[in-house]
Amino acid sequence: MTAQLDAARTYVAALLSHDGDSVPYAPDAVRYEVGLKTGFSGNHLRRSLSRGPQFRVICDIREESYRVEGDEVVADYLIDAGLFGRKLVTAHVHETFLIPADDPRIHRIDAKIRLVGRDNLIRRE
Repeated sequence: MTAQLDAARTYVAALLSHDGDSVPYAPDAVRYEVGLKTGFSGNHLRRSLSRGPQFRVICDIREESYRVEGDEVVADYLIDAGLFGRKLVTAHVHETFLIPADDPRIHRIDAKIRLVGRDNLIRRE
């Protein structure tokens, strides 16, 4: 497994564990979700993962797949979200991480999130 892949997998695991300190972010890391900037620095992203209420609703991550394409790692996975132990929704997450091979820290994340339909088919971009 490459250091690039390790960095992306650590990020995805931290969505569930809320351990933002475990994620190797570059100081100037940014995150975009459907085109909107939602992460402004490595420290901001760490704090969000550790304490952000938007991540507290995640109750499972499954069907993960990753591929390395040069300085990018592309991840696809399903997130189950809910409250009080009850799953309410499943979403398909497609994230592209900029993680240079010579600096295996996350520099940028571009995320696309789509709800999984009732028929359990994932809508593709």
